[in-house]
Amino acid sequence: MAISWLRVETPLPSGAVWFGVTAVGVAAASFEVEPGRVVEGPECTDEWRAGVVRQRVAEYFAGRSRGLELPIDWRSASGPHRTVLQTLHAEVPYGETVTYGRLAALSGAFEDLNDTGGQAARAVGQMMHANPLALLVPCHRVVAADGLGGFFGGPLGLETKRWLLTLEGVLPPTLDWTGPA
Repeated sequence: MAISWLRVETPLPSGAVWFGVTAVGVAAASFEVEPGRVVEGPECTDEWRAGVVRQRVAEYFAGRSRGLELPIDWRSASGPHRTVLQTLHAEVPYGETVTYGRLAALSGAFEDLNDTGGQAARAVGQMMHANPLALLVPCHRVVAADGLGGFFGGPLGLETKRWLLTLEGVLPPTLDWTGPA
């Protein structure tokens, strides 16, 4: 089943988001970060699917929806990575956060690990960095035990994470907040 790509403008500091769609659902989503970057692969020509993705994204960023509520094609994740992502998707709702360590425990993906040094939490951090379904599987809701934690690509990534957590009411808006009222 082929993936076709759709670029959707967002108000995020990182810019647009690319969505890879299939007949099953969204199989990939990534922040554009570099203006003008093109994702390799065919453009989505299914106007109905493209319209649904655009509508749900617009509703979420306008504050009219608490999630994208799009079907997910889980093909891009497997093994413990998929287990952790599916746990995050199912267990951490809009407006809430979870620590890397707590998500590791909730997922059960690291039960065989004698984790006295926080290895599971670090593994979850790496999994969030490699999340193939950004926004749909809300890795921005995963935080460090002592603060915000990381997000893709340095300062722009953290600015994007703060923006999303502010949209969802986790963080209070700052004077320069550009989200919905």
